[in-house]
Amino acid sequence: MCTTCGCNGAVSHQHGHHPHASHDHEDQARILQVEQNILSKNDQYAATNRQMLSDHKVAAFNLVSSPGSGKTTLLVKTIQRLKDAARIAVIEGDQQTELDAQRIRETGVSAQQINTGKGCHLDAHQVGHALEHWSLDELDIIYIENVGNLVCPAAFDLGEAARVVVLSVTEGEDKPLKYPDMFYASDLMLINKIDLLPYLDFDVEKSIEYARRINPDIQVLQVSAKTGQGMDAWIQWCRQTKVSPARATVIPGEFVCNTAS
Repeated sequence: MCTTCGCNGAVSHQHGHHPHASHDHEDQARILQVEQNILSKNDQYAATNRQMLSDHKVAAFNLVSSPGSGKTTLLVKTIQRLKDAARIAVIEGDQQTELDAQRIRETGVSAQQINTGKGCHLDAHQVGHALEHWSLDELDIIYIENVGNLVCPAAFDLGEAARVVVLSVTEGEDKPLKYPDMFYASDLMLINKIDLLPYLDFDVEKSIEYARRINPDIQVLQVSAKTGQGMDAWIQWCRQTKVSPARATVIPGEFVCNTAS
């Protein structure tokens, strides 16, 4: 559901303006009430997801970005490097198709596709249903690839251990200032496609400055899924993030799989 209009995929996602100014306060009160109800219910589902994942020692990472940032390619390369050390599954969020889930399955990893229709993000209830497809005792890491959108997913906790915002250098360094809620809510910013830096005017230092202006505690890694540059640091970050029943608690430490390797 969108926090602006409360859409759940069953209605058209269009935000119009009410023609009668005299109703503005009443409409705003209704919208506020809808937002509170939606987020409160979602937070309950998220808490259930997080506790269940914590009980089974599964680390879930919520990957968010605008469309075209390279999340799926990044995930494929991540899985290829990590699947011998950890048992991985993926939840794929898109409005339509199973194209990304098919790409993930080609790596040998199980993927559950969630098609949101007219919805613009995943919610905790959808993720909870996806988790039912696996025995969590047989997993170490679940990557959740959210719908490409830097607005609505910022408001929806999914029960993840950490939220990772992927910023492609093709997008411009000012994205943290334009979409502050997403960067404020994220634990790690991955600056992706750094192999393209010689051909662009993207200012890496400014992007980091802007992100930390919004969120002083955000961690930053620079990667290229295509060339592999920086991927070792990203893999290490995933392996050193311990599971916690608290929201967005990223604790550096030794990574331990659920089974002996």
